[in-house]
Amino acid sequence: MTTTRAPRARRTAPGEPRPVNWGEYAAAVHRWELITGRLAPYPIQPGRHGRPVLAPPFVEWLMGLPPGWVTATHLDLPRTAQLRALGNGVMPQQAARALRHLLDDLAALAHIPARCHWAAPPHHPRERRTTKFGSVRAGHE
Repeated sequence: MTTTRAPRARRTAPGEPRPVNWGEYAAAVHRWELITGRLAPYPIQPGRHGRPVLAPPFVEWLMGLPPGWVTATHLDLPRTAQLRALGNGVMPQQAARALRHLLDDLAALAHIPARCHWAAPPHHPRERRTTKFGSVRAGHE
């Protein structure tokens, strides 16, 4: 897959966040923008003490989640709760791949003969077994 270069940075108005210099990650960020169909949100925001902190909308975008999945204002989650939810979440692409692998394994297991080497042999209907409740005839438990 070939990608084109990211557009040149434009000048910003005072108070507006400056364009991000993604450095060596520019190609990957641009590729993800093309895949998601959304521009990358600004990766940082001012923290409580004026220092920059990670912005939850950026993490949400990185994970491929729809905008507002965790950061919607009606959810009324503080920044730390948003990051915790995102950090404990699963990327949809990762979950889809895991399910594909599980379904492939299940399909492969369906082709194994009914008597597997790990399965216990079937009991004869007249066979008597001893359980913790006494002796019972198999099939009448």
